[in-house]
Amino acid sequence: MDIGIIGYGGVGKALVRLIKKKKYDFNIKFIIKSDGGIACKSGINIDSILINEDNLQRHEFWSKGLSLENVIDIGIDYLIELTPTNKDTGEPGLSFIRLALENGVNVVTGNKGPILIDYRGLKRLAKENSAKLGIGCTVGAALPTIEGGLVGCAGADILGIEGILNGTSNFILSEMSEKEVSYEEALHKTQSIGIAETNPYMDVEGYDTAIKMIILTNYFFDSQIALKDVDIVGISNLSKEVINRAKDSGGKIKLLGKTYRENDEIKIKVSPEILNDEHSLYSVDGKNKGILFKTDVLGNITIIGGASGVENAAASIVRDITNLK
Repeated sequence: MDIGIIGYGGVGKALVRLIKKKKYDFNIKFIIKSDGGIACKSGINIDSILINEDNLQRHEFWSKGLSLENVIDIGIDYLIELTPTNKDTGEPGLSFIRLALENGVNVVTGNKGPILIDYRGLKRLAKENSAKLGIGCTVGAALPTIEGGLVGCAGADILGIEGILNGTSNFILSEMSEKEVSYEEALHKTQSIGIAETNPYMDVEGYDTAIKMIILTNYFFDSQIALKDVDIVGISNLSKEVINRAKDSGGKIKLLGKTYRENDEIKIKVSPEILNDEHSLYSVDGKNKGILFKTDVLGNITIIGGASGVENAAASIVRDITNLK
């Protein structure tokens, strides 16, 4: 299978390593970064990529200024789109995905921005050009959220969704509860071991969870909810005392995303909530994530796991490709 990769950060590098490690039958024809890239019509030797992983400019095929427009007709089955998330415009990923779909190229993305901004339009564009669009990585990475709802809830109506979908905030809350430390102390540890970004705003203020809930809701309910429609409260103002009071009462505070119906209107909210041990997401701790589908005839379907990490995210890209075949 011939693939091209655009966006070569942590997940992109992890994907190349995973292809080598697992001996997947993927032939990489190009890798594009913001300042250029490498490309070869017959494919690029994977060892040559790995040797130059941290400095792709040293690769013999490096071309400064190489863009997707230059190589979209090189002959690939899938474009792997992994550029950074832009929650306001979806760019540049949105334009990259559109270009690929317009040319009949299948796309798998880990970029939430384009799917948040224009999932319906991209879905239509894929259909018009007989292409496929895989978005599972955008909503929990290794946690099979799309697959859980699509396959696990087949034959039933999904009435509501609840999710613990951000590994960074969940790790912080677990640290605060288990170690009885402050938010600042837990955040510092989370950053020091590489779980949290240097700027964790999107994670700790609830926006990452909100975006994932929007994508899931628009996918399963065929709605068009935007970020401005969601009530969002993050975890940065939670004190050690509040966490300890919940713990003393037998509960755990989790950053929970909820999709629910109110007066026949679909709504989403994200906020810290106290879960007791009867809630199916109660045991979702550390870097793990979890999702709960409430259905009419299958009851509640819960999936837990999918710890955050670049290799986990890369593996979910492979899963999306496999599921689209």
